[in-house]
Amino acid sequence: WLTLFTMLPAVKASARKQSVVLFLLGVTGLATGYWLGAEISWRSVFATNVPLLTMFLAITFLSLTNAPDNDERLPTGNKAAAVTAFGTTLLGAVINMSVIFVFGDRLKRGGKLTDAQQIVLARCFTAAAWWSPFFIATGVALMYAPGMAWKATVAPGAIMALLGIGYTLVDVHRRSTAPFEGYPLKAESLIIPVLMAIAVLILHHFFPQIRIMILISLLSVLGALLFMQERPRWLTLKDFVDNRLHSAGPQFALFLAAGVFSAGIKTMIALYPNLIDLHQFSFDASMFAVILALMIIAGLLGVHPVISIAVVSPVLLPLNPNTTSLGFMFLSTWAISTGSGPLSGIGLILTGRYGASSRQIIANNWHYIISMWALACLVNAVLLA
Repeated sequence: WLTLFTMLPAVKASARKQSVVLFLLGVTGLATGYWLGAEISWRSVFATNVPLLTMFLAITFLSLTNAPDNDERLPTGNKAAAVTAFGTTLLGAVINMSVIFVFGDRLKRGGKLTDAQQIVLARCFTAAAWWSPFFIATGVALMYAPGMAWKATVAPGAIMALLGIGYTLVDVHRRSTAPFEGYPLKAESLIIPVLMAIAVLILHHFFPQIRIMILISLLSVLGALLFMQERPRWLTLKDFVDNRLHSAGPQFALFLAAGVFSAGIKTMIALYPNLIDLHQFSFDASMFAVILALMIIAGLLGVHPVISIAVVSPVLLPLNPNTTSLGFMFLSTWAISTGSGPLSGIGLILTGRYGASSRQIIANNWHYIISMWALACLVNAVLLA
C-alpha cells in the first residue's frame, strides 16, 4: 500500500477513477458490516491481493530475458504466421505483455499492423492465460478459487490454447489477401520459456507444500537475473527498477482496490445471505457456461477480469464448487475477453500504438469469442466438471 502511494503519478485518470470507485464501494460494505457487528479480518482485507502483486512484479523481471532485435528481414507466408502465433504464446507465457511491444514494433508498417497481425498477436498472447504459470491470470485464479489444483488445469488449458491458435491461423489464412508478414523468431528464443515452465512443474511436484505463486515469483526473478540479455547488467537493472517497475502503478491500484472491493462483497453476503442466494443451484456445466458468458461480456465492455472475478468468487464459493473448474472459468474469462475486446489492456495497445480501430477489433473477433466460449464450456464439461 505504501508502494502504491509512490506510484500514484504513474496511474492514469481512467485507472485511478476505476480503482477509487472499487475501493469506496468495498469500504462502504466493510463499514456497514462493522457497524452491524460483522466479523471482519482486517489483515485479509488489505492483504488479499498482495501475493498477486508480488507475482506480477516478479514476472515483470522476465522481460529482461528477451534478446534485442537484430532487425533482420521479415519472413512471409503460412509458416511465418504459425511461427509468429506459437512464438507469441510461448514467449508471452514468460515475458508477458512485453511480447506485444517486441513483436508489434517489429511488424508494423507506417505505425500500423494489418488486421491479420493484430489478430495473431492479441489472441495468441492471451491464449497463454489458459496454461502458463507465469501469466498473472494464473495467480488471480489461484487466489479467488482457493483449493484450485493448478496442475489439473494445465492439460485443459493447453488444449484450449492450441484450439485458439489453430482457429486463429485458419482465420488469418482465410481472410488474408496478401502474404502474412511474421516475426523473425529463432528457436533459441524459446529455450528460456520452456525451461522456466518445466522448472515450475518439477519444483511444484517435489515441493507441493510451497505455494505455486511463491515458486513462480522466486523462479521469475532468479531466471531473469541468470538469463539476462542486455549489458551492462547493473545499469540495465537500475533502469528497469527506476522505469519499468515504477510504471506498475495502475496494476497496484487496481489489484489492491479489487481486494478491498471483494472483501466488502463478502461482508455484505455474510450479513445478508439472501441478497444473492444461489444455494438452490450447483456450480455445474450449465452454470459455468452462463457465468463465463456474462464475465466475457463484462470484459468486452471494459471491466477488467480481476474485477469480475472479485465479484463472482464470493458469490460462488458458498456453493462449494469444484474449485479447479471455477479456476478454469476464471482463466477462460481472461484468455477470451482480454484478447478480443477493444477496451482491454491489449485492445488499448492495439488502438493507441498500432492504429487499430475499436469497431474493427470487434468485427474481427466476435466469432472467435463465441467459438472459444463454446469450446471452453465443452472442455470443462468433459475434463473438469
